[in-house]
Amino acid sequence: MKNCRHIDFSVFVRQLQNHEFASLPGLESQMRMAPLLRRDQIRTRGKSGKVVNSSILILLYPDMTNNVHTVLIQRPRYNGVHSGQISFPGGRHEPGDQNMQETALREAHEEVGVDPDTVKIVGQLTDLYIPPSNYLVSSFVGIAGTRPSFAPDRKEVAHILELPVTAFLDRNNLREIPIVMSGGECLETPCFLINDHTIWGATAMIMAEFVDLATGIMAS
Repeated sequence: MKNCRHIDFSVFVRQLQNHEFASLPGLESQMRMAPLLRRDQIRTRGKSGKVVNSSILILLYPDMTNNVHTVLIQRPRYNGVHSGQISFPGGRHEPGDQNMQETALREAHEEVGVDPDTVKIVGQLTDLYIPPSNYLVSSFVGIAGTRPSFAPDRKEVAHILELPVTAFLDRNNLREIPIVMSGGECLETPCFLINDHTIWGATAMIMAEFVDLATGIMAS
């Protein structure tokens, strides 16, 4: 990763659309931000015979200065393994979804009000297994030409976080901090600490792969 203050949206989108997504940084990039306790389970998909298929959307759009932004959500507090965590818009695959890409777009529409017709999917990252929920997550990169008018579903979204992609490229925002896992263990865990928001777990792992992808694209 490298420090960078501004990524021109128009230039980056052109580079991204020309990239061959068959060549990805992959699991090793993701594992850099994985909690140590979970790494073996992630690599082996927990040796589970059956997983819950789900999708998330990494939505890219320009701010008023044409800098690339993305949107994350903070989950409400509830009795579950991902209570209060920061994540990408997304959720489990439903029987009515034609494919995993449609799941990502549907969930983004339901959770933050993004119109699927305004999003162009340009690629897919490496699938990631999440041990606590037994989810296998497919991650799709989408582009919106302008900033969406976000409308959060308050049952599923406590807060919307709009962050510049440059914040994830800044090494100063990388930390290892003690985090209590769903099983009660407290571990030093890699995370992004941005504007007092702690982004860890699957979201940080997915973003780590995207950061490596973006860094490679911009360097080419």
